[in-house]
Amino acid sequence: MKRHLITCLLAATALAGGGCTGETPKDDAPHYIDIRSRAELHAWFRYSPERPVVISGHRGGMTAGYPENCIESFEKTLSMMPSFLEIDPRLTRDSVIVLMHDATIDRTTDGSGRVSDYTWEELQRFRLKDRDGNLTPYRIPTLEECIRWSRGKTILNLDIKDVPLEFMSSFINRLDPPNVMYTVHNARQARMLLDRDPEAMFSAWCRNLDEYRAYREAGIPWSQMQAYVGPMMPGDMQPLYDSLHRHGVMCMISVAPTHDRRTTEQERIRGYELEIPGGCDVIETDYPCLFRGLDLTRR
Repeated sequence: MKRHLITCLLAATALAGGGCTGETPKDDAPHYIDIRSRAELHAWFRYSPERPVVISGHRGGMTAGYPENCIESFEKTLSMMPSFLEIDPRLTRDSVIVLMHDATIDRTTDGSGRVSDYTWEELQRFRLKDRDGNLTPYRIPTLEECIRWSRGKTILNLDIKDVPLEFMSSFINRLDPPNVMYTVHNARQARMLLDRDPEAMFSAWCRNLDEYRAYREAGIPWSQMQAYVGPMMPGDMQPLYDSLHRHGVMCMISVAPTHDRRTTEQERIRGYELEIPGGCDVIETDYPCLFRGLDLTRR
């Protein structure tokens, strides 16, 4: 087990750097991350100043012909570069957990109405659209399908929408996947989930020193979290980043509300290049594919 853990960490580091140089693997193999235990999951997220910047696919990543929050899109993302994936669970009327960012299906499918007004079977009538509004052959997946697909392939970060935390915790504890983590917006949420699962891993909103202290006072293990610190890392918050790094916690920014919204791919890439040397450890983006040719090593 120790040998496999070391191999897994070395592979993850290599994929996060060398696998994003724009070179296509000789065997066209997907860039999988094989996490086999919670201990490996915790170790994969440990901060190291020598590690290249890690890329996270926001809503699983997006490209032409591939919708957000869709297994086929996850595979497409991993065919282009290594990434762990942020996804959005919601509840149907018959209490099936599906993936859908919005409360309604209007923007992302050829249907309309609230997710919670449909049963799982009724939702299968609709097809998903890509970001340009083009209809695809793909359909809304369940979270269970995604978890079973993801084993041995990547890490799933659950940005839970309307699913009660107790319900989600029971669901995850039943499946017991080694490669799933929770987005939490405060220390109270993290504490509740940790009490139900002492090995839970978190992507925790920690945007200032007050929020940092709240996690410390709640007894959330630093070894079981990465920190979402905001859309960028301003210099006046350096004491926060230094404190997190001293505890081995990686700092994640999200460019989804900033550079991802630029008009052209070239403009987005120029924005990404501004953030890479800025001290972040993880960048969450709608477009992991655009990082494929960028130098993600630290300067």
